[in-house]
Amino acid sequence: QVQLVESGGGSAQAGGSLRLSCVASGAVSSINAMAWYRQVPGKTREPVATITTRSGTPIYADSVKDRFTITIENAKNTVYLQMNNLKPEDTAVYYCAADHAVGTKNWNYWGNGIQVSVSS
Repeated sequence: QVQLVESGGGSAQAGGSLRLSCVASGAVSSINAMAWYRQVPGKTREPVATITTRSGTPIYADSVKDRFTITIENAKNTVYLQMNNLKPEDTAVYYCAADHAVGTKNWNYWGNGIQVSVSS
């Protein structure tokens, strides 16, 4: 089993920045991919960015490309999401996800989520 705990959410003005962190614990050596998703009430959860734990190869949703950066620090079992030039439409609950497989859309492990609110 793997446990994920997010931190770093909060409020920001449009154009501002926030950094989210997600610490993994438990059977972390079995994890090969991690990701950030977000969800707005009434909408389905959508992927924001994914990264492989070995090569650190990132993939971004078009809506956040060139604004968000996902990185991983394996020594600390932590994945980060640096969010710059925030927009009101980035307001959502952000979730960290992890899985044994690379390229999955059915992530095995999820954090509880953390609120990000961006005001105009």
